[in-house]
Amino acid sequence: MAKLQNDFMEFHDKIKLDNLDENSTLKKERDILLYKLRRRLKKYFEQKKEPPPSFEAFDQGSYAMGTGTQPMANGNYDIDVGLYFHIAKEYYPDPVPVKQWIYEALTGNPYQNVVCRNPCVTVFYQRKGKPNNYQIDLAIYFSDPSSDDGTLYLAKGKLHSRYEERIWEKAEPKQFLKLIRDNFLEEEDKKQFIRVIRYLKRWKDVQFPETTSGEFLPLGMGLTVAAYYWFNVSKTIDVFTNKATYDDVHALKDFIKALAWQFTDIDPEDQWESRLIVTLPVAPYSDIFEKMTDNQMIRFRRKLKLLLIVLVDAETEPDPYEASHKLQEQFGEYFPVPTKEETASKSFAPAIVSSSSSAKSLSVTSSCDTQRFKMSPEEQP
Repeated sequence: MAKLQNDFMEFHDKIKLDNLDENSTLKKERDILLYKLRRRLKKYFEQKKEPPPSFEAFDQGSYAMGTGTQPMANGNYDIDVGLYFHIAKEYYPDPVPVKQWIYEALTGNPYQNVVCRNPCVTVFYQRKGKPNNYQIDLAIYFSDPSSDDGTLYLAKGKLHSRYEERIWEKAEPKQFLKLIRDNFLEEEDKKQFIRVIRYLKRWKDVQFPETTSGEFLPLGMGLTVAAYYWFNVSKTIDVFTNKATYDDVHALKDFIKALAWQFTDIDPEDQWESRLIVTLPVAPYSDIFEKMTDNQMIRFRRKLKLLLIVLVDAETEPDPYEASHKLQEQFGEYFPVPTKEETASKSFAPAIVSSSSSAKSLSVTSSCDTQRFKMSPEEQP
């Protein structure tokens, strides 16, 4: 058990995104981009002989929550930034022109590729015409001056979206960030919460590699919100020293079981056709996985179950090499695997299940219902 915990901690150190160089680069690029945006918007509105709209910026997403992971080989370092403008909705009922301000102000730099997407404006950085693994997502909001509750509205729509697809959607990004940050009283409990999210995000990246086919994959944000609802801390407390020992494998297993329990049958006559519904705990209260097709959801559920089986097997596997090798197939090349020579004289002791400490008042059972986990023919490995 201790060996697996050490392996997961080593794995976490390799995949976590808190490298000072990368973080400083992201911050630097963010600050430069915001400076350029303010300057160019001022010039743009001066030409129209109109006062430029003021805006405030704030970090959001995994960067702000501290749950970021190192990107895969073909992935990007990214930072999500919210921009909320002090404008009146009645003057801009269509949010796309507001997004177009940002798009046009930032377009034209040979080192940037700017794309206006439905939820944000994304700046991809490149050098000599090739991507250099950095991107900044700018989410555009307006803050209603007449509102006292600080509610924001997110600009949704692309440059050529149909009228009905152009909306200001009520959103509470700051309230959501506060919920995540205030989710734990104990700092070490919060650290385990973040580690488990990072494990699953890397697992997701390995098991669901991005493609150009337009397939909607499980989102890291969805896993984070699911953890907010159903993650439970797993630790044991020494009654003499009051020292806590954390068990990430047990916490990860319990979380996966909790996720499996949350799959809801959408057809009462077909018990295998079910979906995982994870709604934001703040406005707009949308289901983060709603765009996944039923077949994609089946694949997601099957892979979660296989991951659970591998974790259980790894705990009881007497050969450390075999255990780590199985886990590396799930989590990717950064999961440590000792050589067979290093483990020739070593073996795991039988796993001892540690006690669990609930992260919130909401409790999640750590037992596994065999019927709930029974695989359909489509889900068989």
